[in-house]
Amino acid sequence: MDIDTHNELETKAGIPLDAVVTHAEMMRAFEAFKETNDERLAKRAGDVVLEEKLARINSTIDAQARRLDEITLKGARPALGGERAAVRSASALEHKAAFEAYVRSGEAAGLRALEVKALSAGSNPDGGYLVPPEVETQIGQRLTAISPIRAIAGVRVISGNVYKKPFMTAGPAVGWVGETDARTTTTSPTLDELSFPAMELYAMPAATATLLEDAAVNIDQWLAQEVEQVFAAQEGTAFVTGDGSNKPKGFLAYTTVAQSSWSWGNIGYIASGAAGAFPSSNPSDVLVDLIYAVNAGYRQNGAFVMNRKTQSAIRKFKDTTGNYLWQPPAIAGGKASLMTFPVYESEDMPDIAANSLSIAFGDFNRGYLVVDRAGVTVLRDPYTAKPYVLFYTTKRVGGGVQDFDAIKLMKFAAS
Repeated sequence: MDIDTHNELETKAGIPLDAVVTHAEMMRAFEAFKETNDERLAKRAGDVVLEEKLARINSTIDAQARRLDEITLKGARPALGGERAAVRSASALEHKAAFEAYVRSGEAAGLRALEVKALSAGSNPDGGYLVPPEVETQIGQRLTAISPIRAIAGVRVISGNVYKKPFMTAGPAVGWVGETDARTTTTSPTLDELSFPAMELYAMPAATATLLEDAAVNIDQWLAQEVEQVFAAQEGTAFVTGDGSNKPKGFLAYTTVAQSSWSWGNIGYIASGAAGAFPSSNPSDVLVDLIYAVNAGYRQNGAFVMNRKTQSAIRKFKDTTGNYLWQPPAIAGGKASLMTFPVYESEDMPDIAANSLSIAFGDFNRGYLVVDRAGVTVLRDPYTAKPYVLFYTTKRVGGGVQDFDAIKLMKFAAS
């Protein structure tokens, strides 16, 4: 691909040139991987040289995928403070100016005046002030771009501390009946509810006085960039493995049962058939079993969640016609796929080991709910870490499984 073609791709599709180049390198590495793996399979006996070569190429593909993710993430982050909205309300502009004065110099009179005007408190019991709505929105969008589970889960914004969702454990009696047949009295539905409390997540970025005094530094952008990675890492872990104590409850923290014994309130799993491994013969069959353990209504929006190491193991699998089941992204910025379903990488998913739950599949939009309480607060602290100024930034986040039939797991065990 020549430079003109690169520029044409970048211009027409909005794809950065380095993403196009990295994607092309990844595709070439995957072709080399397939060739080497085919040679390894043809020899049947273990060849140490081929195994080492295959491992190196695998690592190269992972590194290129990581690089591609970084480039895509950089492009997916919405700009803060670049393009200004043509029309803004006077109150929004006033809030923004007052917040910037508070962050730069500690002057809180403007924010206190806004609270009095609104006849409401913009601070939580621990103190601090709400960031402007546009900054809160951008932080949320950036978290969606970099947090793998948030990107595919259902998200709901609430104004209180707890979101309660009712559901039917037993519905009214239904059935077919003739036009003149007698109708039996239907039973009333039995309702229960799921509760999703929003827990406090905090970050404490530090700034120098020089940075705060520099008028060229966009404070909104600086604050969003400082907290986004910390927030994304913490909530990403909680959405997968969190125990629900002062944090969201991860989908791996619920009681798991064999799919044949599944009941509401549990997460069903399919056993791989071997302790800490895929079965030695036809290993991809268990992936098919996992996919079809999910009902058709959920399957059409299904996605795999696993870490890179698990992907490396699956990358060697073929179907009966010799085609590889794992495929790299079709375009720069796309997702790798497994048996036509997208693969989302979460390094919080466990490595393959005895009894590990290393692969999840399902419709996460319907299966897992992320609850965000409206409002991100900042408390300026110029005293604790002199000469640095700390910014205690908090947001409230909750999460948990909302549909226990929408997500299935693979357990690496004999049964």
